[in-house]
Amino acid sequence: MSSRAARATLAGLLAAGGLTVLAPWPSQATPPGEKAVTATLFEWKYDAVATACTDTLGPAGYGYVEVSPATEHIQGDQWWTSYQPVSYRIAGRLGDRESFAAMVESCHAAGVEVVADAVINHMAAGSGTGTGGTSYTKYDYPGTFQDQDFHTCRKDIANYGDRGDVQNCELVGLADLDTGSDAVRTTIAAYLSDLRSLGVDGFRIDAAKHMSADDVAAIKGKMSDPGFWVTEVIHGGGEAVQPEEYTSIGDVDEFRYGGHLKSAFQGGGLPGLKSIADGKLAGTSARTFVDNWDTERNGSTLTHKDGAAYTLANVFMLASPYGSPNVFSGYTWTDKDAGPPNGGAADCGSGAWTCTHAQQAVTGMVGFHNAVAGAELTDWWDDGSSALAFARAGKGFVAVNNGDAELNRTFTTTLPAGTYCNVVAAAPDSCDGDGTTVADDGTATITVPARGAVALHT
Repeated sequence: MSSRAARATLAGLLAAGGLTVLAPWPSQATPPGEKAVTATLFEWKYDAVATACTDTLGPAGYGYVEVSPATEHIQGDQWWTSYQPVSYRIAGRLGDRESFAAMVESCHAAGVEVVADAVINHMAAGSGTGTGGTSYTKYDYPGTFQDQDFHTCRKDIANYGDRGDVQNCELVGLADLDTGSDAVRTTIAAYLSDLRSLGVDGFRIDAAKHMSADDVAAIKGKMSDPGFWVTEVIHGGGEAVQPEEYTSIGDVDEFRYGGHLKSAFQGGGLPGLKSIADGKLAGTSARTFVDNWDTERNGSTLTHKDGAAYTLANVFMLASPYGSPNVFSGYTWTDKDAGPPNGGAADCGSGAWTCTHAQQAVTGMVGFHNAVAGAELTDWWDDGSSALAFARAGKGFVAVNNGDAELNRTFTTTLPAGTYCNVVAAAPDSCDGDGTTVADDGTATITVPARGAVALHT
């Protein structure tokens, strides 16, 4: 949950310094392994995630699935209740400890590793009884944290230009943990280590911007085997805390990327995507995404509601060598606070879930991303406005047409001579002769549909 999405009232809404120490473990440039694409199944029940790993994510070639927080949280139907923990027990609406462990086992069997969204900056506001039966009041969460474990700045963050305000005061009134305390660090590290004991492979650290990079690194350093980490640090012009401070810990979510894609696909022009990496984190540290649950609600990125433009942005992300792609898959909504349909029992046939991760254009491009890994981007072409194409040296070729008319021209693909399937439209094993022929010189005459794409790979 981002600080920007957290502009809400305690009565009912929540959306979510110094020098960085050198870690005793190397930061991961991308998730380890040959399959670097993550699918975030936002607010999916853990047993539904297990099914998705078996039926879709594994066969499509996803390397990781990111799941929503595994903590006991405040009661309520809104999505953001998951981001107000009251204990570190796995006892939330998405499933208990047994279902979580079974999910990890199923995903591993399908060749998919698990990233757990970890809320460690704060605890819940208010008072009440959590989803697992724990009674709590603000600053007192029995068995987990008490008053002395929280920062003494007990007022809302007011100035994002002040590092101390951002990292010591409260995000929308949420009890802000003193992550500089050794006792607090030890408790958090024990929680994360427990998830590792259940097979979790890595973590997405929620609201990392609101903890100093030194504190986050110290928590990670207390774990004997911390796994892969990615931190949520939203860039803000002129703000005191910047994403670059966290790159020694692991990957960092690159929020500027989604904004750049929105501008390009909504009239800014696709040629500007040639310099997509400019002004952002180094590609070896950036986790890229078209949207996430915060940005789809605050309007800063494209969303599933943008139709073809949204699909094409995902195609571009998965074709480009910049960063480590994360495909967001949530649910449809009209009320921004609405929680997951049917309590998180996701069903891709119901129409209530976007299931972006399972669309052919996306699964085909996950295979493309895996096939072209390590290949240089070459032979860029664009029409100056709504279409682009490029090769991934000898391994793949993609053309994206965001215009209203089909595009027909001869491209340099760099591919070996042969017939190739457009994986945006069909899986290779179901192409049935409807392929693209590449000549001996690596060229191919291709028709790219309006608001469509063509992607070929070895």
